[in-house]
Amino acid sequence: MRGPKFQIMNSLVINDLRATVAGNEIIRGLSLEIEPGKVHAVMGPNGSGKSTLAKVLGGHPDYEVTSGEVLMDGEDLLALEPDERARKGLFIAFQYPMEIPGVSNANFLRSAVQARLPEGETLDATDYYARLYEKMDLLDIDRKFTARSVNEGFSGGEKKRNEILQMAMLEPRYAILDETDSGLDIDALKIVAHGVNTLRGPGLGVMLITHYQRLLNYIVPDVVHVMVHGRIVRTGGRELALDLEEKGYEWIIKDELEEPVAV
Repeated sequence: MRGPKFQIMNSLVINDLRATVAGNEIIRGLSLEIEPGKVHAVMGPNGSGKSTLAKVLGGHPDYEVTSGEVLMDGEDLLALEPDERARKGLFIAFQYPMEIPGVSNANFLRSAVQARLPEGETLDATDYYARLYEKMDLLDIDRKFTARSVNEGFSGGEKKRNEILQMAMLEPRYAILDETDSGLDIDALKIVAHGVNTLRGPGLGVMLITHYQRLLNYIVPDVVHVMVHGRIVRTGGRELALDLEEKGYEWIIKDELEEPVAV
């Protein structure tokens, strides 16, 4: 069963994507479009392929794309190396952020921002730290975190805030946020949501991957998609997320997947 084929140039377009890991097909004919200026929530039960989708878009080497296409503003994203995808404006915040011992947050972010500049252009240190402290204040991150190794010894909430700080500094064109609410207490959730909402605007398209509707109380999506068995089976407004909160996923699985998924 094929999904709709999107063709808009100024967006992140996924057409009939199929991908495997260790020989198992996880993404099964998925089609989706993320437009700048909009937040798309992707919801689904465990094992539906949501995190796999994020890793495929980021270029994780363990995941093989077997067919379909991904276009970022008309350019073939799948033909680019992971670092090229990032430099061209794709940002991935993973469910479990990596720790990088021995590399301070300040130096990590400075190198990342420098890599995004045109060749030959040098980052001004004064301007860089002014921006960094501004974004840290936005996310209620203590200044001492600039000297700490990336995510090393951080709590779950600190790691997620650090990911949003990276997004704020890099100013991507498209951001894929995988389980941003995972492991957060309500106070940390509100701070992270405030940071994301502050960054919303016409130049940023967001794919927000989550299991639960509670995150969408704070980051209100423009569009909600339900992903089951590696493909999008339903799309709607915020009310769709509320229905899922009330009824669970079984009612959609029953309604939408009565016929076998094409493989």
